[in-house]
Amino acid sequence: MGRTGSRWLARLGVAAGCALVVACGDKRPPATPAPLPPPPPAAVATPPPSPPRVAPPVPPPPSVPLTEEEIFTRTSLADLNAKQPLSDAFFDYDRSDLSEPVRATLQRDADWMRTWNSTRVLIEGHADERGTSEYNLALGERRAAAARSYLVNLGIDPSRISTVSKGKEAPFCTEHNEECWQENRRGHFIITAK
Repeated sequence: MGRTGSRWLARLGVAAGCALVVACGDKRPPATPAPLPPPPPAAVATPPPSPPRVAPPVPPPPSVPLTEEEIFTRTSLADLNAKQPLSDAFFDYDRSDLSEPVRATLQRDADWMRTWNSTRVLIEGHADERGTSEYNLALGERRAAAARSYLVNLGIDPSRISTVSKGKEAPFCTEHNEECWQENRRGHFIITAK
């Protein structure tokens, strides 16, 4: 085999080697696929957060009874007059002088007016139905004036007491007997200011 034959053989050997390399390729063992990542750990159910603690409501302070002055301040004039803290002064038939029971009544009224020294009162002088209107108006005026004068003598400021005569025109009782007439012969107290 000459030179050409050996070249040819050499080429053939190279070609065969290349063919083998190409045909066989890189015969490394196939790569094993990378392992899958492990699944995430199962979520542990955490309990929901407990609601914030709310302090129990503060109980209201124990009710403190109102003082006598607070009660007085909150009471309207109408309600005060309805309670009648001042007693009427009752008179004998055709009289305007003060009997001992009337003086005791007026003493209690003066005590009340001293306690509530901002009050003002009106004393209405009343008479029963017997006699003329003019006579009973004058009698009612004398009765109211006598009650006022006694209160002033007990130390009540005269500017706190006014008077008016109703005579027989505004009776408290309308029956025609002595019991009813006695109710109408009075000095009637009305609180006009606190």
